Amino acid sequence: MGASIFGQSLSFPLRVGADGRIAWSQGEDNVRESIAVILKTEPGERIGLPTFGAGLGRFLFEPNTPATRLLIEERIRESLARWERRIAVESVDVSADPQQSESAVATIVYRLVATQGRERISLSISTGR
Repeated sequence: MGASIFGQSLSFPLRVGADGRIAWSQGEDNVRESIAVILKTEPGERIGLPTFGAGLGRFLFEPNTPATRLLIEERIRESLARWERRIAVESVDVSADPQQSESAVATIVYRLVATQGRERISLSISTGR
């Protein structure tokens, strides 16, 4: 299905392909990379889109408590609903990272709108203490 349904863009993180050219991302990979870009971007970082991003960096100095993790979960849901229309978020679970007390792990389960394929992505989020 690839690019015709999901589009294509420069890969994230930016990398060089085997042919020596900038690599492109398409299909389900493009959607996953888009989710990562949204969640790792702070509002104000993009000049042309000052409200783009999830703003998860604001939790860097917050305690790693259930209340903070609930706020992170809400921020993830809101930002993905606003900025990634190719998915329907089914669940977001943010839990304490058992390996690092100053981190939380967000697991997002979503469906691809075009194909109804179910996907999962996880990422680590730093908190303050």
